[in-house]
Amino acid sequence: MSWRRLRVLVQHLPPESATMTAIRNAMPEDDLAEVSERGEPEKGRWSQVEQLLAVVADRIAHLEYAFICANTEKKKDRPDPPEPIRRPGAKPPKKKTAPLTEQSAQTLFRLINGGAA
Repeated sequence: MSWRRLRVLVQHLPPESATMTAIRNAMPEDDLAEVSERGEPEKGRWSQVEQLLAVVADRIAHLEYAFICANTEKKKDRPDPPEPIRRPGAKPPKKKTAPLTEQSAQTLFRLINGGAA
């Protein structure tokens, strides 16, 4: 077996395998923190069970959100809606744009009505 073949086999082991667990356990704290910061679950491989578990977790988070909203009197005290768990093959959610301010609305109105010149 070539070294390249061995590397490919090790890289494609499931994350919960004994080999991958040993590699993670041997990593220094700084490297482990860096790897976890740039983690991209959407590039990983998930089984059908993991996909279903993510759906269950998302639905529970949504139920919790609905419960909190139903029991919170003021709208401003309500939390933001939960984000779904990122799944393999799915792009990260797009960041929301800031709401349109009055000044931005006036500028946009002038530009639409020919005030750009």
